[in-house]
Amino acid sequence: MLTEGDMAPEIQLQTDTGEPFDLKGVRGKKVVLFFYPKASTPGCTVEACEFRDTFKKFEKKGVVVLGISKDTPKAQTTFKVNQKLPYTLLCDVDKKVAEAYGVWKEKNMYGKKVMGVERTTFVIDERGKIAKIFSKVKPAGHAAEVLAGL
Repeated sequence: MLTEGDMAPEIQLQTDTGEPFDLKGVRGKKVVLFFYPKASTPGCTVEACEFRDTFKKFEKKGVVVLGISKDTPKAQTTFKVNQKLPYTLLCDVDKKVAEAYGVWKEKNMYGKKVMGVERTTFVIDERGKIAKIFSKVKPAGHAAEVLAGL
């Protein structure tokens, strides 16, 4: 289980455009990394669009915003284009990053136990340490909550 003050686990994934992404490449900047269960679903769309709508405020603070789910680059690209998302989406198809961050968990879905991503946001500082963890996130109002926490 990760806690605030821990080093953020490494991330080496494909982006929504199929390009390689390495978390080390944004060292020196604050990062908001939000895990969401599935692209183009109602709650995830609300959350992603709120980060879109507040994106310029994050940019003014020098913060890199990254969304991450187990979707493929094609699904992420469709989501990004349809919702006009201005930030990078990461594709954790094999769920290794979700597991490393401790967000791949057993969930109760309509009375059934299933494995899935627990909606969680990590704020990573300029040195690569976890500065803040927002667990069991509710999509509506979350981007503003993260912005206020910066």
